Amino acid sequence: MEILRSLRYRNFRLHTIGQSLSLLGTWMQRIAISWLVYELTNSVFWLGFVSFVSLVPSLVLSPFIGSFVDKRSRYKLVVWTQILLMIQAGALALLVYLGWESVVWLCLLGFVQGVINAFDVLGRQALLSSLIDNRKDLPNAIALNSSVFNAARMVGPAIGGLLLSTYGEFVCFLMNFLSFIPVLTTLSLMKVVERPIATLNARSTWQGLKDGFDYLKRSPHIASLIIIMAFSSLFVIPYTSLLPAVARDLFNGDERTFSWFESAAGLGAMIGAIRMASLKSGENLRYRVMFSALMMGISLLLLAYAHYLPSAIFFTVAVSFGMMMQNSSINTYIQTHSMSAYRARIMSYYVMAFQGIFPIGSLLTGAIAEAVGLKNALYIMGGVAVIISISFYIYLRLHLQRKLFKIDYSRWKR
Repeated sequence: MEILRSLRYRNFRLHTIGQSLSLLGTWMQRIAISWLVYELTNSVFWLGFVSFVSLVPSLVLSPFIGSFVDKRSRYKLVVWTQILLMIQAGALALLVYLGWESVVWLCLLGFVQGVINAFDVLGRQALLSSLIDNRKDLPNAIALNSSVFNAARMVGPAIGGLLLSTYGEFVCFLMNFLSFIPVLTTLSLMKVVERPIATLNARSTWQGLKDGFDYLKRSPHIASLIIIMAFSSLFVIPYTSLLPAVARDLFNGDERTFSWFESAAGLGAMIGAIRMASLKSGENLRYRVMFSALMMGISLLLLAYAHYLPSAIFFTVAVSFGMMMQNSSINTYIQTHSMSAYRARIMSYYVMAFQGIFPIGSLLTGAIAEAVGLKNALYIMGGVAVIISISFYIYLRLHLQRKLFKIDYSRWKR
């Protein structure tokens, strides 16, 4: 099938198999942590705070990691990050088994995981192009990679919710620890030849950061998308951290109800990823970003208004579909339009805007929900998404007019 064409490359096929199994464990752990935090604290603020602590390393470290990754083997970096994440998952399982769980320990282990993930995410993003022999198939590989992530996001919480309600948090954490075995096995079976690229290896990390920023200043078509990503991560995407409260407070649900919302979010994102994988080359990705942001906003407003559980789950699917379309379009555009010598540096800014800003957004939205109520917080987030979409539309129209003016002016001069 044309939509699965990237799987004909052996390294990418192994990567997909290992990741699909490991990510199931990751989402089981995530749903268990969120529910455990809400049970321990009964506070949406603490939900946002734990998310903030686990993801804030991406905000601080991502700009510097791009230069670090450019100077080292991406394959070896990913192997080491997976080993360290396995150790972290084992420590979390042991903590719960001994009955020592507390918000302090969850924050501490979450921070450790966040530091490792900051290196792992960027390492994987940069490694992806080395797993595909034909650059023309890279957008398809990115979309399929997102499909795997979101398929796991759909199935993982469903399994996790069942295990959580039947056996408790420990089993979810143990399953995540064991899930690293297949990903390490598939990594060991790969034969990766990393393409040499013209990077400025002799320069310092600070200089590498500055080089990436200077490149963005010369490339407003890429910089504008990173700005969109940052505002979405700050005001819109953190709706996911409020899902435990949505399930329990708005619909009087339990662990399984929460798992339905998480699985619905995964379903919407997976549909969006499949849609991205089926796109033909030449699609206007920037306009797709604009329409996706609008869809996210409208769907969030409808989720806030929903009075019935089935409609709320449907709108959750729609929000995540728009989120996936927006994020994947931005990712694909940057990967395919940035120079190879600067790609890891530019991707570090993307990761910072996505995963780095997200924890601040989680903290902010948790505080807003505590102050004005959960429904009003969702209304605010949906409204901001609509404003982001309209603002980007205005920017694109002005950019097009400037281009047309320059063309007309150059013709007039001749």
